[in-house]
Amino acid sequence: MKIDTNKLIEHALEARGAAYSPYSGFRVGAALLGADGVVYTGCNIESAAFSPTICAERVAIAKAISEGCRDFAALAIVGGPGDRLIANCFPCGVCRQVMAEFCGGDFAVIIAGGANNWRIVTLAELLPHVFNAESMKT
Repeated sequence: MKIDTNKLIEHALEARGAAYSPYSGFRVGAALLGADGVVYTGCNIESAAFSPTICAERVAIAKAISEGCRDFAALAIVGGPGDRLIANCFPCGVCRQVMAEFCGGDFAVIIAGGANNWRIVTLAELLPHVFNAESMKT
């Protein structure tokens, strides 16, 4: 499947607009491209208790899974404090582990500081020593 990186980043930027981050002020949006071409978006949702906070990447993945999609082509991530975007808004370790549950090492993760400022890394680059279902086999 051909990935329209700029379109996926646009979806992530739009999703970022719905972020609920009253404590950190760090707003993140994610757009997950299903292998079927459907885009699932998510934004970060904070909680005053912090541990129940959920990242944009996991919101998008949970939304896709709850709608029956479990085969993904790419994920775009944008984020930063207030209205500013940073170029290195990488997924946290928990998000990387959730991606590993559903995506292979060649899964494309687009890290974007805007429409013309992005790079693609693979899940294997982000999580080189993955713990997954294969790890549990004896």
